[in-house]
Amino acid sequence: MRAGTGRITAVLVAVVVVVLPFTGLMPAYWVTLFNYIGIASLVAIGLVLLTGVGGMTSFGQAAFVGVGAYTTSVLTVQMGFSPWASLPLSLAATALGAVLLGAVTVRLSGHFLPLGTIAWGAAIFYLFGNLSALGAHDGMSGIPPLELGGHALIDVRQYFVVVWLAVVLSVVAAHNLLRARTGRGVRAL
Repeated sequence: MRAGTGRITAVLVAVVVVVLPFTGLMPAYWVTLFNYIGIASLVAIGLVLLTGVGGMTSFGQAAFVGVGAYTTSVLTVQMGFSPWASLPLSLAATALGAVLLGAVTVRLSGHFLPLGTIAWGAAIFYLFGNLSALGAHDGMSGIPPLELGGHALIDVRQYFVVVWLAVVLSVVAAHNLLRARTGRGVRAL
């Protein structure tokens, strides 16, 4: 197969995957699965940058996903923020938590680094599970949906666009990061 044929095939597959959920031929359950795959892909992109490129082992990635999710939930449900306004604040809270935990954990090496990240991940899991203000192990309910132009994105097909747009933007950002001077620094870790 020639290189041009491979690119054409990739573009055709991408078009089919993007269009298929909106044709009615794909059940809502499958679209939901694609949404979950996209959300997991966002987490995996961060993990690849840290572990695969940076060479640092982290088993606490899910804890930071939880920090961002609970920050968004608290800001929207308990403080009345719009979901869009809460996203940058959630990123900032997650980054602050990562910097604080990283300042303690980054000095670990060998087997102690993975064990330290497992410990932080477990500690944050149990912390969130025992805080009644966050709904304990049941989580929070009543989280408002994202809105675009006054239209609430409730249908899974609408979220499909948001999730996969975020995945594409994350891949482009990761690619650009790795090509920049900072990315070369990450590779040198």
